[in-house]
Amino acid sequence: MTVQPGSEEGISEQASASRLTWSNALTSLRLLASFPLYCAIVSGAPRAACAIFWAAVASDWLDGRIARARGEVTSFGGVLDHGSDATLVTLGLSALAMIGVGSWVLPLLVGLAFLQYAFDSRALAGRPLRASALGRWNGIFYFVPIGVFVTRESLGLDWPSDVTLEWLVWALVVSTAASMIDRGWALVRRSA
Repeated sequence: MTVQPGSEEGISEQASASRLTWSNALTSLRLLASFPLYCAIVSGAPRAACAIFWAAVASDWLDGRIARARGEVTSFGGVLDHGSDATLVTLGLSALAMIGVGSWVLPLLVGLAFLQYAFDSRALAGRPLRASALGRWNGIFYFVPIGVFVTRESLGLDWPSDVTLEWLVWALVVSTAASMIDRGWALVRRSA
């Protein structure tokens, strides 16, 4: 059967092909690494947790560069990238909370902030995600408590302490709440 360009089948095949890219494959590996990271942290396997975490960070650094270099930048890729980041940090921060480092409040807020971000940007309708400056910085700093913890544990260090990590987690709770309020207020202003 021959598919005509512009037909429903042709559009569907083009959309599928634009999603099957090297950059999206790399991003998907980060998404798949989220649960093993959680398990490694909770089960007390610091070297495995450290290796998984830093491989995920490397994939986050590389996938966008690959997408731009290969002309594979799409709205779907942006949602997949940010969704993979949100899943990884939510599960990583949940694992920290599970072992008593940090609070359950932060992973809950991270998940809610991502949903707000995706819906407010209308990403499900194919629009690109719109991040605020504070939201962008939060997205970066969500990785920090996890990275510090898994690196510290894998190297057998005593510093920074769990108390320091707790302070960082609570600072991120405050900045995440502020970002969500700011995004909600901006939506109200645009709607008015």
